[in-house]
Amino acid sequence: MYEIVRYSAAKADEWNQFVAQSKNGTFLFDRRFMDYHSDRFRDHSLMVYRDSRLYALLPANEKNDVLVSHGGLTYGGLIMSRQCSAKGVLDVFTTMNSYLQQHRFHRVVYKAIPWIYHQLPAEEDLFALTSVCSARLKIRDISSVIVANHRMKFTESRRSGLRKAQHTGLTIAESDDIDAFWKILNDNLTARYDVHPVHSADELCLLHSRFPDRIRLWMAYRGQTPVGGTLLFLTPQVLHTQYISATPEGKTIGAIDLLFDHIINKAYADYPYIDFGKSTASDSAELNEQLIFQKEGFGARAVCYDTYEWTL
Repeated sequence: MYEIVRYSAAKADEWNQFVAQSKNGTFLFDRRFMDYHSDRFRDHSLMVYRDSRLYALLPANEKNDVLVSHGGLTYGGLIMSRQCSAKGVLDVFTTMNSYLQQHRFHRVVYKAIPWIYHQLPAEEDLFALTSVCSARLKIRDISSVIVANHRMKFTESRRSGLRKAQHTGLTIAESDDIDAFWKILNDNLTARYDVHPVHSADELCLLHSRFPDRIRLWMAYRGQTPVGGTLLFLTPQVLHTQYISATPEGKTIGAIDLLFDHIINKAYADYPYIDFGKSTASDSAELNEQLIFQKEGFGARAVCYDTYEWTL
């Protein structure tokens, strides 16, 4: 017997405890993370109970007659308990589709959680998408990932930058100075693309204060001056580079190359996966060749982030 309940703030503790014990959840699904931008999205997350026990979660928002899982997150598929079975997840999607039809949704956009983030195999939802929902692949984004047990050497272009940074005497250190990093990031994005970071400096400071062990900032310094940095999101399986940026000087002297040599080969050498994130534009299959060239130079190779869609 399955029951679908719409999430409310009164269930935040129950939700967060389930995410922490699930087989494919990360701290991005913790309500303390999800709700930082609650003013931008009309939340319609779902909690699935089986015989009165919480069985699965779907982080989601509604946009007119479309349910999106989730518009404010890079990925947002079904979060499953370790007891979830293939048949059970089929039943979840059948029940969920009935719920959505009753609430006058006409379409679902579903961002699957990439397999590298799973602590146990958790692709029962992908099977249900085709067998129950007749979903189609809407968007396939490409990310770049390093596997700890099969690390590749840096390319010559990255090694050249590393030598420049070492010769210049740059240093690498962990930092709490989110504002300094955000300024570097914002200046860079504004100059190159005339856009701003997705997160404001205040939002990043807030999230860092809520998840100090999960959100870490590393910076490259010339003397006392920061010339580059990266903001890392640490999940059980994956170290994700949320933002990477350098000043014009930092780019010239290889700050990012030295920074990632330290992260990949020293500070987080034992992390199972290092995910550099997507190199495709939002809602587009267009490849940013310059961006992915840098990531592949560190030895990263492709993992896809898939978005599905179906009509109810």
